[in-house]
Amino acid sequence: MSAVRPARREHPAEPAPTRIPFPVVDEVSRQCVRPGEAISVHMEIRLPGQPDPTRLRTAFRAALRTHARALVREAPAPWYARRYVWELTDAPDVEPVRFPPPGPDALARARAAALAEAPPLALAPPIRIEVIRSSPTAAGCVLLCTIHHTALDGPAFLRVLATAAELYGGAGNDPPAAPPTTDRAAAGAPTDGPGLDAGSPSARSARVAHAPSPDPNRRTGNGVLLGELPLHARPSRADHTVNDRLLVATCLTIAHWNRLHDAPLRPIRITMPVDDRPRGPDMPIGNGTRLVDVCFGPRAYAPEHDGRHAAPPSPDHIADLLRRTARRTRELRAARRPPLGRGAALLTAPVLPVGVRAAFTRALGRAVGPWTSTTLLSNLGRIPYPLDFGDAGRASAVWVSAPTRMPRGLTLTTTGTADRLHVSLRWSRALLDDAAARQLYGLLDTYLATVAAAPNPAPPEGGS
Repeated sequence: MSAVRPARREHPAEPAPTRIPFPVVDEVSRQCVRPGEAISVHMEIRLPGQPDPTRLRTAFRAALRTHARALVREAPAPWYARRYVWELTDAPDVEPVRFPPPGPDALARARAAALAEAPPLALAPPIRIEVIRSSPTAAGCVLLCTIHHTALDGPAFLRVLATAAELYGGAGNDPPAAPPTTDRAAAGAPTDGPGLDAGSPSARSARVAHAPSPDPNRRTGNGVLLGELPLHARPSRADHTVNDRLLVATCLTIAHWNRLHDAPLRPIRITMPVDDRPRGPDMPIGNGTRLVDVCFGPRAYAPEHDGRHAAPPSPDHIADLLRRTARRTRELRAARRPPLGRGAALLTAPVLPVGVRAAFTRALGRAVGPWTSTTLLSNLGRIPYPLDFGDAGRASAVWVSAPTRMPRGLTLTTTGTADRLHVSLRWSRALLDDAAARQLYGLLDTYLATVAAAPNPAPPEGGS
């Protein structure tokens, strides 16, 4: 790959850039950067046609100026500075849109490079968009986007992408209505405290059982598996959401996988992002989700067990687990809390230099590793934008994957299009090899169908 040349400034006599201190989420992400683990959001958008290079670059530059918070770079600072600071720029330092040579292995090569290294924070914007074609005569293409998660999350970049599509296509990209606000009253009465039969809050989290490659040279970086699964219909009076189904299916998948590998029974904690931002043109850009944990104790996912031995739950037990999960997630969505909890706000207080705080945060992360959640499930739901690129067509599929760091080492991200569920399984190669990841994906497919088939009686009168 040729070296990237800095783009020529459009305004040579521009004033000093605006500066914004890193919010809590950005700073924690910045402090946790480690070699070999790209903290990036990986996104692939399938288009039926080919966009014009000049028009696409122009549209993305205009979209970045529209959402100025995306056009940032990290300001240089000495180790003793009290804050990391973003600089907002008027123009990109590097061209964000690239058109690599087409070829049958172009997508695989671009995907491997994207997972290996995130865009640099020192150059604006920390975003790469590559238009990938399988041959010079291919009808369609893939927009492969890599976003440094320290600067932006997936929903924020999708908003930028929707604006670019609107500017490129010129029609059919009207902003959607804002999502319904969370109703605190809908949460109902308190349930199982910290989780579902979770036991002691101090119990260590279950870890996904290791199955790495036998080749030590293939145990670095991330892998990703993208697929489509049926989006099973829900009964008209269902008291749960697709997200609740995904949570239960993910829990049962990991429990089954760990049972195959004789791993001890421990609480399975699944981190779930909650995003209350509107999706219109005024959507706040950056990292705007808050993270909550849904905890499944061994008696929730393996009601009859003896030591390491456990049988899968019955359909009736799955139905009960689904109802309780739905009630728990409503509570978590309704409760207001800082994005990463109150402890993160203390860690990022500008009392000590950022270099000292970063070292302390990394040491604390290693110390609390056994209590880190088992996995992260990010269900973005139906993409609320048509992503219509005019002569290049409307997006027919959108895959998004969140970064994964050890000891968690596994993330699952889903989006919905029509009756299909687009699934991105991303893993650390220190945890799993490609064959193990494919086996996990197969288990997820099976358990999604199992959960969808569980009985769903109407909730009792006065119930949640």
